[in-house]
Amino acid sequence: MKIGLVMSGGAVHGVAHLGALKALTELQIPLHAISGVSSGAIAGAFFAAGYTPEEIYKLATELPYWQLAKPAFNKRGLIRLDKLEKEFSKYLGNKTFEDLNLPLFICATDLRQGTTVYFSSGNLITPLLASNTVPLLSPPVEYQNHLLVDGGLLNNLPVECLLNITDFRIALHVNPMNTQAELKTFRSILERTCHLAINNNVHPRLSLCNLIIEPPALKYFSLTDLKNARFMFEAGYEHTISLADKLVALKNS
Repeated sequence: MKIGLVMSGGAVHGVAHLGALKALTELQIPLHAISGVSSGAIAGAFFAAGYTPEEIYKLATELPYWQLAKPAFNKRGLIRLDKLEKEFSKYLGNKTFEDLNLPLFICATDLRQGTTVYFSSGNLITPLLASNTVPLLSPPVEYQNHLLVDGGLLNNLPVECLLNITDFRIALHVNPMNTQAELKTFRSILERTCHLAINNNVHPRLSLCNLIIEPPALKYFSLTDLKNARFMFEAGYEHTISLADKLVALKNS
């Protein structure tokens, strides 16, 4: 049984991926390949590079995000990601996809062609950076004749790349909708608008997955709520552990 894991984007909600990965590791679920986008790509890249979920959580939550912002001074975006690129290189070095412990696919969006692009070989850092480049906020990444931004723009659950190489696919989706939320501020309305747009491209892909892990507690946290990151980590862990019977049965099948 070849098991594939696909991890959605979700900004700070992405720390729930780490909790889920911790649970999958404890349950000794063998993974054949990982696909990720945005924060899911970060979790996947560091995990495939050999970092434990707790180590990745520590690196992610101790990162001084406010210091990473650098004015772009150009017409393509407001903030450059040079310092974020240096942070990736600090911990991943010159690793390529081929250096990782298991196959990894990183999803990005090509603005010129209006298509989803997958990267799974060669340079690791640039596709990882591209997959986390928010349109308008940061300038697109020029790479291999593509003009790249966050893959979640078109595909926030990049499962297609796993279809022909896996027998069973687990989706880690970290963006449950809180239909009871009070939308009274500009920020809450903007976040909900983005949430709806992104989730719209997720639903058709859920049918391509055999097991969906979507921690319901995440719906109570903002996508930028870094102060509650530990709660999100635990939500990912606890929800995945609650599915232990199904996961262990899968492992034994």
